[in-house]
Amino acid sequence: MYDKIIAAVLSGDTEAAATEAKLLTDNGVDPLQVIDQGLIVAMGEVGRLFKENEIFVPEVMMSAHTVTMVIDQLKPMLKEERASLGTVIIGTVKGDLHDIGKNLVALLLANNGFKVIDLGNDVTPEKFISEAKAHNCDIIALSALLTTTMINMEATIKAFVDAGSRDQVKIIIGGAPVTADYAASINADGYAEDAASAVDICKQLMS
Repeated sequence: MYDKIIAAVLSGDTEAAATEAKLLTDNGVDPLQVIDQGLIVAMGEVGRLFKENEIFVPEVMMSAHTVTMVIDQLKPMLKEERASLGTVIIGTVKGDLHDIGKNLVALLLANNGFKVIDLGNDVTPEKFISEAKAHNCDIIALSALLTTTMINMEATIKAFVDAGSRDQVKIIIGGAPVTADYAASINADGYAEDAASAVDICKQLMS
């Protein structure tokens, strides 16, 4: 029943996905089922293909955009707010202005059922802490693309410790120079080598 909408998402065909979503709901299919069994399943497949290097960032962005547009179309039909898997605050650490990878992670998380609060780039430890408290978030996702700014991942984690709130959130890290060994050395809760892995780790942490 959802093959056509899944195929449309995989090809980034927003018009076809929107048409198929309308057709399904017009025939009595619950919009929540269209999201869960169609759109979310499709994004899971997008993540798998991306991880296996069968598709690349532009294709992922097109698919994510398609899902966002179709969810916006379905929102007025939802009888209740769709439950979120959890709240993730994401940002590139202080001193680092790169955000393409971070933006991709945010898109994939949002399209896989997470509430995402994107703080942008050059984010101070204090900003991460204040936003975490304000939104009662579950996960903090730190990004860095420069070896010179990786130290601010450690500084951010230490700031949470000093604030007495480290045990209230899970913290994951990622970015080109980041490694699993570095994540372990600064006591992060997880390391993601790519955007699809970040989604998997967040799901694992919330389970």
